[in-house]
Amino acid sequence: MDTPEDAASVRLQVTGPVATVTMDHLARRNALTTAMLHHLEDILTTVQSDRSIRIVVLTGAGGDFSAGMDIRSLRSARERGVELEHRMTDAEERLAAFPKPTVAAVEGYCVGGGMQLALACDLRLASECARFGVTPAKLGIAYPPRTVARLVRTLGPAAAKRLVFTAELIDAETALRMGLVDEVTPSGGVAARATELAHLVSTRSAISLAAAKEMIDAAGGHDIDQAVTRRWSQEANPDAAEGIDAFLAGRAPRFSGDGPAGTQPAGSALPPRLR
Repeated sequence: MDTPEDAASVRLQVTGPVATVTMDHLARRNALTTAMLHHLEDILTTVQSDRSIRIVVLTGAGGDFSAGMDIRSLRSARERGVELEHRMTDAEERLAAFPKPTVAAVEGYCVGGGMQLALACDLRLASECARFGVTPAKLGIAYPPRTVARLVRTLGPAAAKRLVFTAELIDAETALRMGLVDEVTPSGGVAARATELAHLVSTRSAISLAAAKEMIDAAGGHDIDQAVTRRWSQEANPDAAEGIDAFLAGRAPRFSGDGPAGTQPAGSALPPRLR
């Protein structure tokens, strides 16, 4: 009998000029495993080289986009956890740099790593039942700098801080007001609307779209500098282990309370490790 991780997959369906990529890990609300992220990158490579495909729609199976990284992998073995963190960032950046237009069709949960992938898409459509969350503060970890920069570019500093500081889930209408999504559809209608929009975009000039995507991304791109990245990339982070333990045990985490501004012993490493 397959385990939930064995049952996880990423599927590709091509209909004319539209490639639909579906994350499928139903037992875990499409939580992302290392194998799924590898497969996603392989699919993107295949789609990029196929000149007949003009646009990609990214979605999830079974009524959810993705509940994030598979937390079991983060805790079951530290090496696997680190590998998954790096693979998550690699897949996000591969999607963000993808030269063809991309659309995230979001239904249900879009949290953590799922938000990373949705943010990396050019356009985001949401079902009215969609729920979005940036939840690293619940686990004592931090989003990667490029994801934070992308979140700020999309929402602005104030809204980005609200999502990260509270780690609360927001509904689709709130996401629309914030500018996180471009459109909200009735429940059950986001896949059809995303396909409709994708077919419309596919009729436009591929040269114009590629030029516009590259120039718009360049005009709006301001990454976090390397000094800040190094500051928050230290190996030692007791809050991360505590946060993951608490999540798996179904209890409230007991974080250390240590922060960067003079609250740690001299010479100690600064938390947390990037996710």
